Formats: sequence, structure tokens, C-alpha cells
Amino acid sequence: MKPAFLGKNAVQAGVFLLALLAVPYLLPNEYYLSICILGCLSAVIAVGLNLLMGYAGQISLGHAAFYGMAAYATAIATTRFSLPIPVGMTLGVLLSVAVAWIVAAPTLKLKGHYLAMATLGFGIIVSIVFNEAVEWTGGPSGYVGIPRLSLAGFDFDSDLSYYNLMAVVLALVVLASLNLMKSRTGRALRALHVSEKAAASLGVDIAAHKRFVFVLSAGLAGLAGVLYAHYLSFIAPASFGFSFSVQLVVMVVLGGMASIWGSVAGAFFLTALPEALREFEDIDILVYGAILVLTIMFLPDGLAGGLSRLSRRLRRGGRS
Repeated sequence: MKPAFLGKNAVQAGVFLLALLAVPYLLPNEYYLSICILGCLSAVIAVGLNLLMGYAGQISLGHAAFYGMAAYATAIATTRFSLPIPVGMTLGVLLSVAVAWIVAAPTLKLKGHYLAMATLGFGIIVSIVFNEAVEWTGGPSGYVGIPRLSLAGFDFDSDLSYYNLMAVVLALVVLASLNLMKSRTGRALRALHVSEKAAASLGVDIAAHKRFVFVLSAGLAGLAGVLYAHYLSFIAPASFGFSFSVQLVVMVVLGGMASIWGSVAGAFFLTALPEALREFEDIDILVYGAILVLTIMFLPDGLAGGLSRLSRRLRRGGRS
């Protein structure tokens, strides 16, 4: 018999998908649609990062590296080696997963700010490679000529078609994540977040679960990376630097740690925020830092937790 939560999660994801598909008809022009596409891409990464940070309690300040290496891998595979786009995308995601598997072994033995510094160092190293390997990556000037996405004979050559694809991808990622956190593995991840010693005493393989969620999170970042590359047809190291890693962390914290829906909300909010802060473009990292500090101070459980508390207060007020 199928667990009840699977049906509930499927209904939630289905309603979410319908809401996403209705968005284009509410926007004034395609410029805002392109922002929504970038919001979906960021949401995919943020959901994966929340699995790592919010549920498993492992911080990462280098997730932009996995996003970038997948983007460059599919770009090089489909242009220099003329491989089919699905093959290039698969190679990109597999590269992120493989590197994450290797990096996880030494880094996940660390905790707290030591883990944060290790992942930060990894992200900086990868960013340097993107900038210095000019022959392969194009260097700071970027990599051009990436083909637009084409799958199963269908060309996603318009913003509307690409947005619809991203809506489906994001809804599936949300559904899979919701189901994962209700599963035995999800409960094990929650347990090791609370206390690794207690989780180990209950038979949870701490190292294996840490590596699993780290690799899964990197794989989702890689998935977003290949979709990003084939959407813009141009990528540059600046899109995958430390600033974006910080932005991803802020998305997770702002939306709400251990909240899948909060990650989605935080991702869309911070993707749209630069449009309202164009005058502060040179100090965007300070703005994100301020948002992070204020969220921790006044909304420690993020937007999702704040809205939940507000809803409970309104219900209590209505009863009285």
C-alpha cells in the first residue's frame, strides 16, 4: 500500500506546477519571464542545498562550483566535441556528482566553520580554474556558441517553452525532495543533524548519509548548470563565483532551513531582488549579507516559519 504522504506530496507538487505554468500569462513581457527561468534554476540548486544544510546540517560555501563545472562540461562537450546535447548534459551532471563524491570524503569529516572554509576553498579553486584555463573555458570573457536545448526532436528555442520545461523540472525536484525527507533516509538525515552520536547509536551510517546528501545536492546544482548553459548559450566565470555561493546560502536561510517550499520562495525572491536593487549593484554582496543577518535576527526559521507563525496567530484570532 502506497504511503499517504506520497499522494499528498504529489498533489502539492501538481498544484505548484499548475501555478508555475500560469505565471507567463500574468507577466507584462518576456523580460520578466527570463527572470522566472533564472528563478527556477536557482530554486533547483537551493532545494538541493537545503537538503544538505537544513536537513543534514552540513554547510557548503562552494556550491556554485558544481553549478559551473556542469555548465562548462556540457558547453565543451556539445561544441568542441560535437556530442549530442543530451549526452553533453549527462556528462555535465555526472562530472558534478563525481567531483562531489571525491571532495566529500575529506571535507565532510570537518564540522562547523572548518567545513565552511573547506568548501569555500574548493569553490575558489574551481573559480580560478574557470578564469585561468582560457583555452577551454574562454577565461573571463566567457564561453560562447553553446547550442540551445533540443530534446527528443523538440527545440526549446523560446523563453516560454524553456520556462515550461523549467517549471516541470522544478516541480519534479520538489516532489522528489519532499518524498525523500519523508523516507527512512530523510529521517536519518534529520537525526544526524540533531546529534551525530545519537544517530550513530541508532544504527545510522553517518559518513554514508553525509556523502549521499552532499552528492545529491551537487547533482541538482549540476542539473541546473547544464540547463543554464543551454538556455543562455553563453557562460562566464563571474556567474559561478563566491558571490553566487553566498547568494545560494542566503536563499536557503531566508526561505527557511529544513523547508523545501521555503527554499523555492527564497530563490525566487533573491533572483528578483537585483531588479529592485540596480543602484546597489557594486555592493550586492553586502546587501545579501545584510539580508542574511536580518533574517537570522528576526526570522530565524525563515519566510516559511514566519508565515506559519502568522497563519497560526490569525487562526487563533479568528477563534477568539
